[in-house]
Amino acid sequence: MSSYARFLEWTHLPKVFRWTALSGGRGIPGTAVTTLLFCAATVLSSSAQTFTTLLNFDIADGAKPYFMSFVQGLDGNLYGTTSLGGATDHACPVGCGTVLRMTPGGTIARLHSFHITDGESPYAGLAQDSHGNFYGTTYQGGANGAGTVFKMTPGGTLTTLYDFPVNAGSPIGALIQASDGNFYGTTNVGGEDDRGTVFKITPGGVLTTLCSFYPTTNGSLPYSPLVQASNGNFYGVTAHGGVSDVGTVFEVTPKGVLTTLHSFGGADGEYPAGGLILGTDGDLYGTTTFGGGSSSCGGGCGTLFKMTPGGTLTTIYSFQGFSDGQSPTGGVVQGTDGNFYGTSQLGGNYIDCSSGCGTIFEITSAGVLTTLHAFGTSSDDGSDPVAGLTQATNGIFYGTTSSDGNSGYGTVFSISVGLASFVETRPTSGRVGARVDVLGTDLVGATAVSFNGTPATFTGSDSVIHTTVPAGATTGTVTVTTPSGTLSSNVEFRVGQ
Repeated sequence: MSSYARFLEWTHLPKVFRWTALSGGRGIPGTAVTTLLFCAATVLSSSAQTFTTLLNFDIADGAKPYFMSFVQGLDGNLYGTTSLGGATDHACPVGCGTVLRMTPGGTIARLHSFHITDGESPYAGLAQDSHGNFYGTTYQGGANGAGTVFKMTPGGTLTTLYDFPVNAGSPIGALIQASDGNFYGTTNVGGEDDRGTVFKITPGGVLTTLCSFYPTTNGSLPYSPLVQASNGNFYGVTAHGGVSDVGTVFEVTPKGVLTTLHSFGGADGEYPAGGLILGTDGDLYGTTTFGGGSSSCGGGCGTLFKMTPGGTLTTIYSFQGFSDGQSPTGGVVQGTDGNFYGTSQLGGNYIDCSSGCGTIFEITSAGVLTTLHAFGTSSDDGSDPVAGLTQATNGIFYGTTSSDGNSGYGTVFSISVGLASFVETRPTSGRVGARVDVLGTDLVGATAVSFNGTPATFTGSDSVIHTTVPAGATTGTVTVTTPSGTLSSNVEFRVGQ
């Protein structure tokens, strides 16, 4: 399959997903396709990693995961969605999408099949609250056909919380639960100029539109989730709009005051589709699908960038195309070693996919890239990894491909780079007395929990410890002492006033 055909494989999806839309309606530059077909380079690889294909989707358990990144549940399993698959009939001949649970070893269970009335095409991943319930969105379906917000128990009981009005929904990015307990997200359409919105929804389903996007001033078409910084404000990207109509980075307050921090212009990236993350240094990190300093892809092969909360942007790396990857659409995750890990939808050195089947990469904060895996090495390997990675508390990264595999509907994979187990706090900030869940692996027999050295009382199980922020605690690392050693949190826990 040619690179152009592989880009346009998304034509069965809503038009905003097509790469012709991402590139402003002008399609993939012809020079990009031609160059990629004849480009050859050596893919750098680390000998320390172990890549495993965990499962191949087969419609029954799901199909075609796109922007979904897994979330680790309180029970230690991984939860996510697929945009197609599940139960089939004349209305959903290949399924309307699923919610799934997977063990870290790859055993999958389908928890729910969507069927138009309760939603269709859940492109994004899930968010989990402190009670173990999951919250998510569907792009289509529901009472008005414009998508839904839903709640699901760990056992699979689904409740529709909100049906978006006609021409005022179509959410693509995942929800996040903010420090106020409410969930925040974006819609791809709707708002005062029909270019998307930022919204807040309570756990009970009361939705408030916070702001609307305008393409010439503050961007349009937000595809990705938001991230909340320590100042309480939210940050995100739009895939279009801004000064050059190739995307923006924005900030929005909980009350809906929207500020454009940066408009991309080509050399610094184009069309950011993946969400931002908050780095351990307090800065924001993200990717652009095109643009950057490489001439290998015509319009650029994409970038990894860093931005201060004040809006100063630095390009850390420009992808070079076939050799080290092209079009990192899913953003990055910061591993416990401080490096950044992600996927590129194209690139790699395997000729089965013409322009490469995609890669998994690692990039240091200094901009040194290592290709950890190039897809297409076997028939069940998968291709087109659109979503980003998730690092589970066992130290291993998990992700998906949206195409190929044994049945052609995508795969789930894991990759270990030798990083140790850790613990993760939910939430990552709170006042003295606030409840905190500490996720981990093999926590049975834990003898101590501390917040930056201050001991805390706790109860727990193999996969989660329940505790509260102790009096005297200060901002810093949360540690759990187990029979096999002491585990530290992947990020500092911020103690509020």
